[in-house]
Amino acid sequence: MGLVMAACTDLEENTFDVIPTESFGSTPAQQAALIGPLYNRVGNYWPNLFWVYPSTDEMMIPTRGGDWGDGGQHVRMYTHTWDPIQDNGRFNGIWTWCYDAITAINLQLASVKEPSTVAELRALRAFFHYIALDHFGNVIIADGVSSGNPPQSTSKQVYDFIEKELLEVYPNLSETVGGAYYTRFNKFVVDMLLAKLYLNAQTYTGTPQWAKVVDYTTRIISSNKFSLPSDFFSTFSVSNQNSPEIILATAFDRTKRGGFNIQMPVLHYRQQLEFNIGNSPWNGPCAVPEFYYSFSDDDIRKNMWMVGQRYAMDGTPLMDDDIPLILNPEVPALVMPGGADTRVRGARAAKYEIQKNNPVGSQDNDFVVYRLADAILMRGEANLRLGKTAEALADVNVIRERAGVKPYTAAQLTLDELLLERGREMAWELHKRQDLIRFGKFNGTWRFKPASPAHTRLFPIPKDQLDLNPNLKQNPGYN
Repeated sequence: MGLVMAACTDLEENTFDVIPTESFGSTPAQQAALIGPLYNRVGNYWPNLFWVYPSTDEMMIPTRGGDWGDGGQHVRMYTHTWDPIQDNGRFNGIWTWCYDAITAINLQLASVKEPSTVAELRALRAFFHYIALDHFGNVIIADGVSSGNPPQSTSKQVYDFIEKELLEVYPNLSETVGGAYYTRFNKFVVDMLLAKLYLNAQTYTGTPQWAKVVDYTTRIISSNKFSLPSDFFSTFSVSNQNSPEIILATAFDRTKRGGFNIQMPVLHYRQQLEFNIGNSPWNGPCAVPEFYYSFSDDDIRKNMWMVGQRYAMDGTPLMDDDIPLILNPEVPALVMPGGADTRVRGARAAKYEIQKNNPVGSQDNDFVVYRLADAILMRGEANLRLGKTAEALADVNVIRERAGVKPYTAAQLTLDELLLERGREMAWELHKRQDLIRFGKFNGTWRFKPASPAHTRLFPIPKDQLDLNPNLKQNPGYN
């Protein structure tokens, strides 16, 4: 333990995640000590990607009088009119999150020799490269500790690097699920990451890889390590760490590891009394109306949306000024005047259970990055694109059966319909942007959003990074 303490107090080196010894990491407890701080960085997946999610047809953050104007940034995100200068902070947050994590992993890899630990760290590093690739395209491959200005790589080069890394480390990864490996990268997480890479291969490289999607999702599904709980919402409950569906989650604890606070932006101010929480919510993001309307009344997943009259915990109907607090899914404009009527507009998300009687701003739910239903739908999509309708139908209808809705017929299961079903199942889980891009819908129109130019499928390379590194060139369309 002396080595750990020395590293943590070495202020001159300022590399707090690193334990510089080749011998440390040979036992499970030592491995956990090595990688724990690095996995903590995955926890920023939710806050970084949540705030760019209004670029999809599922979420909007309407301006309500003086609330949520914020210099027009939410309107720009929704209408795909973001500006590299004005919105630099939003994009730079994602970039620095990825590359700060990659740097910390590289520093750790420089001193670790134990094969399974090395494999796990390289897989984690590939994950952060994948996030950077998905959002910015032409990014940096950082595969070691170096000085100077690293070169920029093409999307294809980054794709190839991620694939090579994951395939090389795969044999040395664990097949253990849960327990000490809950929230950690094992073979099944890498199967899922490879499947995601192949699912979007046409976007990244121009060449589709649908058969590989089928192969890698089948590894997960056929492993029998995961299952769909009968209760859809149990995977998102306050105590969701025991869900058999979760392939990868990032752990949160309201006091020990805070940061998951989805209740704060989405709830109406007065809903503080509905859940008896210690902080006043912010009354911001809500569902795009057409997305809310896409759920049929018999779909149990529709219960993820809060609409209608809201009540305090004692049963008293809540009011906003002098009108009943009835959440109305209809949003008449992207920028609305102030007043009680506009404050109640928009269906609010309750997919993740709102933690009642919670005195602090964070919740105990773990955020789910990858889960079995996603893998099943991914295999269904790949088979549908390969012309294997019967196989696709079998997978997609497993998901619909749990949701309590009628199964599709072969004639009903089109790609457009599959995109809608993915939306209903995976709502607000931060996958829709890449789904819309893959289905050719991202630059289309939806309520209050005109058609947008194709270059917005990638975000701009952050200005801060362009200023720091002369080897970086801005993505086309932003110059």
